[in-house]
Amino acid sequence: MRKLALALALALTLSTTALAADTVMEQETDEEVPESVFDDSVISTSADGLEVPAPSAILMEKETGTVLWEKNADERLRPASVTKVMTILLIVEAVDRGELKLSDTVTCSAHAAGMGGSQVFLEEGEQMTLQEMLKCIVVASANDAACAVAEHMAGSEQAFVARMNDRARELGMANTNFTNCTGLMDDPEHLTTARDIAIMSRELIRHDWIKEYTTIWLDTIRNGEFGISNTNKLIRFYDGATGLKTGYTSSAGHCLAATAQRDGVEYIAVVLHCASSSDRFESAKTLLSYAFGAYTVASPTPNEVLPPIPVKLGKVHNVQPVLSQEPKLLVKKSDAGSLEVTVDMAPELTAPVEAGAEVGVMTVTLGGKTLSETPIIAGDSVERLTWWDVTKSILNLTIYGER
Repeated sequence: MRKLALALALALTLSTTALAADTVMEQETDEEVPESVFDDSVISTSADGLEVPAPSAILMEKETGTVLWEKNADERLRPASVTKVMTILLIVEAVDRGELKLSDTVTCSAHAAGMGGSQVFLEEGEQMTLQEMLKCIVVASANDAACAVAEHMAGSEQAFVARMNDRARELGMANTNFTNCTGLMDDPEHLTTARDIAIMSRELIRHDWIKEYTTIWLDTIRNGEFGISNTNKLIRFYDGATGLKTGYTSSAGHCLAATAQRDGVEYIAVVLHCASSSDRFESAKTLLSYAFGAYTVASPTPNEVLPPIPVKLGKVHNVQPVLSQEPKLLVKKSDAGSLEVTVDMAPELTAPVEAGAEVGVMTVTLGGKTLSETPIIAGDSVERLTWWDVTKSILNLTIYGER
């Protein structure tokens, strides 16, 4: 019976798509993409003349958020199923806060079961764990699973969408407005930009465990009875690919938020409104390969070990300075060996000194231009000597010749 139901549901979806091209539902296809599209054996190391077929695109480094290249990145466009990056982000954040567990049971409503488009053909009343639902959303772009989890979390899809928009504002996604949790329909008010998608993609991949799902190529659900495959072909063909989400409607075109990591550096490439699936993968691959070929993340440190700083009137005579954080700078590979590091610290301090108090600064420059200034802080607290401490010290010095 299930096989018949799945076949009927698929036929209905395709029929609806054909009859309503102006409001076509999101349905990822298995369009053949030549493997040559994913070849990055020749990597450009110059942004001069860098071209991609995507009408709107952006390239961002994850750690620093630095934008390396952009093209019409603030044009408001329909994102199709790339919308689900925000849906997934809210799920992941709720799990990390302890509000949800991956073992929780999610029940599919009639509304969720009737979503159409890309789906895993959930039936009304069917139950899956949140873990399995999340896998369906991430890998198969399942609209029914996305809606089911949205309702599970917020009570209704629209209540969940309100949370999506709130989170978008918190992240500074100034040009984004969501009207649904899937990108399923081409709602003229459901809009975002390549820059805003890069921002929420960066936030999502900070939760490293989501890559256990975004890097799945082939898998199954329902105890192995139903196969799913990743709509993001970069996962199979592009070295270091870590995700993230594809999307397609007739109005949105072919969209992609792609992430990849090599040698500890991760980049985000977002492309929107591409004319074909090949164009979106070619665009993303070109941007990612340019980043890997041209840039690196440097973590400069002082040229010498930071010496202790004397502390006047302290119960201990000095304090060890430390960097407040490890600086991370995105620089061109050709410039990585030319970074200059200078340290400026207080020659002495007067107690009391609080741990974490700023006692200096480490400056990194390149060709005379300041790239970063990292505070140097006291590694420990130093209490001030009391009058009794001073008196004891004087007595010890007088009687025993000791301080």
